[in-house]
Amino acid sequence: QVHVVESGGGLVQPGGSLRLSCVASGSGFDIYSADWYRQAPGKERELVARITSRGATNYADAVTGRFTISVDNAKNTVYLQMNNLKPEDTALYSCYVLVDTWGIIDDYWGQGTQVTVSS
Repeated sequence: QVHVVESGGGLVQPGGSLRLSCVASGSGFDIYSADWYRQAPGKERELVARITSRGATNYADAVTGRFTISVDNAKNTVYLQMNNLKPEDTALYSCYVLVDTWGIIDDYWGQGTQVTVSS
């Protein structure tokens, strides 16, 4: 069983930065891929960024050039560096991880961390 926990959210002024962390705890697995999603009140959940085990990344158009996703495989931790934050980035950010355990792929969600961008 893998347990996924996000952290790093908070209140930040427009133009500020935050770094979100997503830790996958357990044993005997590797991170196959990881996504950051966000959901704002009254809106559908949207994919923000994705990283694969080979390090390939892709981003939503709204965050390209401002957000960077990365992974530390030794720590089983996925990061989302968010710069030049805007009020429209306000949302609950959740991590979705695919893990590879001896060739078996399973998926896990975290509970999310709230990001609020406001002056």
